Amino acid sequence: MKPEKSFFTSLPFHAMLFVLTFFTTTVAGVFWLNKDPFNLENFPYGIPYSTALLFILTCHEFGHYFAARYHNVSSTLPYYIPFPMVPSLMGFFLLNFGTFGAVIRTRAVVPSRKALFDIGVAGPIAGFLASIVVLFYGFTHLPGPEFILSIHPDYDFSLNASQNVHGISLSFGDSLLYTLLQVLLTNPNQFVPPMSEIYHYPFLCVGWFGLFVTALNLIPMGQFDGGHIIYAMFGSAHRKIVRFVFAFLLLLGLPAIVDSVIRMLLILFFQQEVPPFPFVEYSWPGWFVWALIAYFFVKLYHPPVPDETEIDNHRKIIGWITLGIFLLSFSLTPFRIE
Repeated sequence: MKPEKSFFTSLPFHAMLFVLTFFTTTVAGVFWLNKDPFNLENFPYGIPYSTALLFILTCHEFGHYFAARYHNVSSTLPYYIPFPMVPSLMGFFLLNFGTFGAVIRTRAVVPSRKALFDIGVAGPIAGFLASIVVLFYGFTHLPGPEFILSIHPDYDFSLNASQNVHGISLSFGDSLLYTLLQVLLTNPNQFVPPMSEIYHYPFLCVGWFGLFVTALNLIPMGQFDGGHIIYAMFGSAHRKIVRFVFAFLLLLGLPAIVDSVIRMLLILFFQQEVPPFPFVEYSWPGWFVWALIAYFFVKLYHPPVPDETEIDNHRKIIGWITLGIFLLSFSLTPFRIE
């Protein structure tokens, strides 16, 4: 039986979401350059950012889509999710990348562990390779020092920081792969932006974001892509891996949660600052929240599939490589806001 057609699964609807996401990501790209995102004359400045970001998202989702088609699993085209720049009491959302990503929806039961593996692994690998392409271009086409001076005229190159930092400062967390690419593709004689400035560089920002999204998707739990992969590889034994990962994410996010609560209470009631909580520099509260999202919404354990036949060794090798991609792309503290 063919799935029912509706406007929400039609090509015009998917195209509309793509256009809206192109607009919101371009506006976000303007914002990351410290330009007025609501001045349409600045719109062209954001196009390199939005083009690179949509390239990565499209590669990821069509990796899933074509793998599903290969196994005759009916699925939708990608749903791109726009995230508009919404004013807040603090100006604008600091972490607005212009999109919540993109998803496809399978409209039939995935028949086997083999099909589950292929569909689950194709997206992250495609998105990962696209992120490498974007980062390669970004590192090999870095603008000169005048670019950062056009954004921060008081930038001190000896300190790798602006001399006058006011309000909230943001720094992205590096990963093993980002650091490796930076070492391989740049030289000591050129200015390479620190992690506290890469969001001003569209291709570095988008490439970093692509690795971050790849790591999020590859978390081996539930029905994340990583959950599909480890279930296909290990079957019911995946539960042991899931329990370990769940506990690890909770522990990884807990110091930052405790630190924030203690600081808030002491400042609120005693107007007193305290030293940072132990290990807080290696902690990000988002991992704690992500673990709870997995527990309550995505669910920790993967449901069974009709055909539980073990996958072949070739796929297992690809699975281990993909788990290696997860480790290379993972950042203990993806965002640090002070």
